[in-house]
Amino acid sequence: MKDWQLWKQAQWLMRQFGGAIAFYTVVPFPANWALELTGIARWAPLIGLLIGGCLGLGDELLRVAGVPALTRSTLIVVLWIALTGGLHLDGAMDTADGLAVPDRERRLLVMVDSHTGAFGVISAIALFSLKITALSDLVAYRWLALMAAAGWGRWGQLLAISRYPYLKPAGKGAMHKATIQPGDLLLGLGVLLGFSSLTLLWSPWIQVLGIIAGGSAISWSTAAWLNHRLGGHTGDTYGAVVEWSEALILCLFTALLNLKV
Repeated sequence: MKDWQLWKQAQWLMRQFGGAIAFYTVVPFPANWALELTGIARWAPLIGLLIGGCLGLGDELLRVAGVPALTRSTLIVVLWIALTGGLHLDGAMDTADGLAVPDRERRLLVMVDSHTGAFGVISAIALFSLKITALSDLVAYRWLALMAAAGWGRWGQLLAISRYPYLKPAGKGAMHKATIQPGDLLLGLGVLLGFSSLTLLWSPWIQVLGIIAGGSAISWSTAAWLNHRLGGHTGDTYGAVVEWSEALILCLFTALLNLKV
């Protein structure tokens, strides 16, 4: 009986993990596969590492093919958006439009408007520029930068879900807030710390320790700042946490790699 219960639990976790991949990426699944969407936010940091790993592999293939650094970096950022279906970028743009409104009560109304405003476009341009420029300045450990940025960015999202109130009665983000568990944030942190420990085998310790401290600080600060401006979070701001954390962590990694130690 105990073995059967363990098997059923393992099956449920596999369906949940598949649901997380289907939700956070554009990876297709057969229509007859039973996917579980309840509680998928706990997988977000691991999904981020997998996304970063795919991007790192693509970057290496482009490098071997002789693609110059700037072009390669631009292609990787475009692939980054394509792989996630623009899910988080759309949220970052809507959040920027909402924050541009002085009236705090009207911000949520502006954020749900399907039309993109000037500030949304500006935020997208800024995110593109930061990511492409930071990647272009990296001549080594680009795979690590991509994995760290995507992983820690989604830990920031998990933090926003678990720590701050949700401002809308319904929406994609509501199901994450309703199903978050107290230990999910620590589980995500453990995954990222485990990944960072492994990278010490290949990477300079100053960069690894710096990205742990800086990645967690940037993710936490981004989530806290948006909470301060809005009084909570929505599905759009969850996406904004991911996008801005990723961009800033890439910039941090570039600075760390240029440290003379």
